[in-house]
Amino acid sequence: MNFLAHLYLSGSNVDIRLGNFIGDYVKGKNLSNYPDGVQKGITLHRSIDSFTDKHNATRSCIELLRPGYGKYAGVVVDVLFDHVLANEWNKYSDSELKSFTRSFYFQMVRKHSLLPDRVKRFLPFMIQSNRLYSYKTYDGLKRAIEIMSSVTSLPENSSYAIDTLKSNYDFFTNQFNIFFPELITYVNTEFGINLN
Repeated sequence: MNFLAHLYLSGSNVDIRLGNFIGDYVKGKNLSNYPDGVQKGITLHRSIDSFTDKHNATRSCIELLRPGYGKYAGVVVDVLFDHVLANEWNKYSDSELKSFTRSFYFQMVRKHSLLPDRVKRFLPFMIQSNRLYSYKTYDGLKRAIEIMSSVTSLPENSSYAIDTLKSNYDFFTNQFNIFFPELITYVNTEFGINLN
């Protein structure tokens, strides 16, 4: 899963949310430099990634993107699932997506000192572009994939990703709606995070 889903799955605890947000930027098992809630969020992030990677719904979507992305197809599915979540938001949350994203940005600014340096550098751009909310549109989604390609080894093939999503939108949405409730149950059972 990408940023939006990870944050949704963190529940309302700000430290867990922060840990889940920075999970990809913290290496190793020694998390003692962080408060307990942040440690739990980092662990949650890793567990979500593991659950997602093993799920049949994710794997079937990856196969659709493999011709254009090869071994990076799973990374792109994570971002496309954030697009689906943004558009299915009212099915999973009572809060408005825009207020959810604004609240998160404010929380991260207030906790700025706990963020890894790399996250401190990109957070202002994330806020300025309202990246989390922009996942809702194809243009925002395309831009997010382009940004990822410019700062990682992800191939720049955003048009292929968007075209594949558009051509298979019902399939992606159905797979997401099979997978995501199971992930919610997993997060609740394993981490005691109630998202209802």
